[in-house]
Amino acid sequence: MSRKYNFSLNSPIEKISQEKLEKILYGTGDEEIDVKINGQKKKIKFEGVVRILEGRYHQADSSFIKNELEKFMSVSLCDECLGKRLKKDFLSVKFSEMTMSEILEMEINDLLNFFEKIIKNKSKKEELPLTTISEIINRLRPIVDVGLGYLDINRGCQTLSGGEFQRIRLANQLTSGLSGVIYILDEPSIGLHSRDNKKLINTLRGLRDQGNSLIIVEHDKEIINSADYIIDIGPGAGEDGGKVIFQGDRKKLLKSKTQTAEFLRKKGIVFGQHKKKNKFSGERLISIKGVRHNNLNNVDLDIPLGGIVSIVGVSGSGKSSLINDVLVKALRKEIMRSGDEPGNYRKIQGMNKISKVVNIDQSPLGRSSRSNPATYSGAFSHIRTLFSETSEAKERGFSAGYFSFNMKGGRCEHCQGEGYKKMEMSFLEDAYLICPECRGTRYNNKVRQIKYHGVNISDVLDMNIDYALNFFSSHLQIENKLKTLCEVGLGYLKLGQSASKLSGGEAQRIKLAKELARNSRNNTLYVLDEPSIGLHFSDISRLLSVLRKLADQGNTVLIIEHNVDIIAVSDWVIELGPGGGRDGGRIVFEGTPEQLKEASTETSKVVRQSLMISKCPTKKNKKKN
Repeated sequence: MSRKYNFSLNSPIEKISQEKLEKILYGTGDEEIDVKINGQKKKIKFEGVVRILEGRYHQADSSFIKNELEKFMSVSLCDECLGKRLKKDFLSVKFSEMTMSEILEMEINDLLNFFEKIIKNKSKKEELPLTTISEIINRLRPIVDVGLGYLDINRGCQTLSGGEFQRIRLANQLTSGLSGVIYILDEPSIGLHSRDNKKLINTLRGLRDQGNSLIIVEHDKEIINSADYIIDIGPGAGEDGGKVIFQGDRKKLLKSKTQTAEFLRKKGIVFGQHKKKNKFSGERLISIKGVRHNNLNNVDLDIPLGGIVSIVGVSGSGKSSLINDVLVKALRKEIMRSGDEPGNYRKIQGMNKISKVVNIDQSPLGRSSRSNPATYSGAFSHIRTLFSETSEAKERGFSAGYFSFNMKGGRCEHCQGEGYKKMEMSFLEDAYLICPECRGTRYNNKVRQIKYHGVNISDVLDMNIDYALNFFSSHLQIENKLKTLCEVGLGYLKLGQSASKLSGGEAQRIKLAKELARNSRNNTLYVLDEPSIGLHFSDISRLLSVLRKLADQGNTVLIIEHNVDIIAVSDWVIELGPGGGRDGGRIVFEGTPEQLKEASTETSKVVRQSLMISKCPTKKNKKKN
């Protein structure tokens, strides 16, 4: 094709004419091209790159292939219905002066009010499907009760956070009327502002009062304090945990000596802890002007650089839209030439003050279960080199590649380095059995015979990170990478633990550790979306020390967060609100945490409520008064 239309395959796109580019992307139509296939000349009609990729996308069974191809796609409104989804005939039908598309574009709060007003204001002459309307109201009210009234009714499930999706399912159970059911919830408070915690707690109590039992895995202080019975597992993590160290009600827990009890007894939040060593000036800024994306309406914002900045606000106030969809994508496009299109904004000033953007989210590590802390952190490549340099490995001609479970040579070919065999169970969930050949070690016998200080490569993958740090303490490169994993509180993990078995919080901290291990980090913007998710109170304190270390090196740490302890130790706080959805999308506060407690916003109320704990007079003081 390049010969026929006289252009080079190495030419930049901007140097290829529009006519030729159209043929490359969308094909040559009925025009045939001479090509050589297996030495034989043939005439073919070239489909075009776009149609070829579309065909592969629709034929692909693998989610990995689809995800890769989606990088070259963008979402746009349908030219026919303009995003309303229905034909014109159906859009002409109205109920109470509203079309179907207008109803679907409403927030759940507004939609609930809409139907409640219809029933309240109905006249005797009107013939309305009251049973159907009542059923709609009964299904919408629980969604509002769990704090999700700000969502649009037609919001796609793929755009919901894990916490939002879990609360939608929880609200659905309230209408089921079931009793005698055991519900298991894993951190339902994810993404929920403290203002809405009471709504969630009341919902949970409603399910309990229907005769159900709720087992909740949670770190949120309010939910723990509201529980009828508490089970504390510890005393540590990994091999140091796994024991029930307390079970009983809240009063008994507060009298115990567990770490959880210690933090629940803590009197209020502490301002100034983990503060910047050198006074935070906030003179370097990134200025964002005229942001119009989702519910953000012409927002102007200054973000000071060189410290820890918390972005706070109630659920649905526009935090993720502003930071992840606009700021991060705009910076990546400018600095790193990313292809992601940011949300609508007028201009951003100060981009030249940032050298790199690192978005540390809670998405899984890598694309397969083969990824683990050792491989992701980069420590495993140095460990494999170490084994290849042993005298026995040199005698047998084993290079570093032989000690990889992803490559032929040293891995077990029976399970291809997985350590287990998958058994498809037809209509049941697939079962995984330990490989009978290597017994779960991933390697063949020849490689397992190579030992370094008495352990083989499989033994290393079975070490927890704390132990491995001491074991490899004489090797600076390995020690540096493992040390950062311990600094973020992941010393309990095994080096070879599959990424598919890590929680979102653990995955996020491994990514953070990888960044900490890099040599150059000045003028980098680190963005974290609710890093406190899945963390115990003691882990949050350790995480804050790591984030402060990054800020002290001249970087900026931007945190989207609801946790009051993290907000209190920030250098600067920006709050969006005042509500969620259409009631949000505005800047309602900018300042220090100390100034926040004097403000009149939703987050300031939560901060003051936490401070009130420490201001309550003791029994002795009451007697004196």
